[in-house]
Amino acid sequence: MSVTFTWPTIVGLIGTLLVLLAFFLLQVDKLRGNGPIYQLMNAIGAAAIIVSLFYEFNLAAMLLEIAWLAISVYGIVRGLRGGRARH
Repeated sequence: MSVTFTWPTIVGLIGTLLVLLAFFLLQVDKLRGNGPIYQLMNAIGAAAIIVSLFYEFNLAAMLLEIAWLAISVYGIVRGLRGGRARH
């Protein structure tokens, strides 16, 4: 198996790294789960992965990333409206 580093692959890898970095920073208490930076990292990461999936389609991954993006956007909007997350 060989990996070809086309631009969609690179965009998808950057998105994956961004989502993983957000999760890591959450785990080491550098970000808050309801904070705007965490939500933006997840939204941008998911959007980048979605772009890559348009070129190498995978239904399960696409559904996951659409949900991930939608939840992140919800968190961003809620944060902008001043909503507090429940613990």
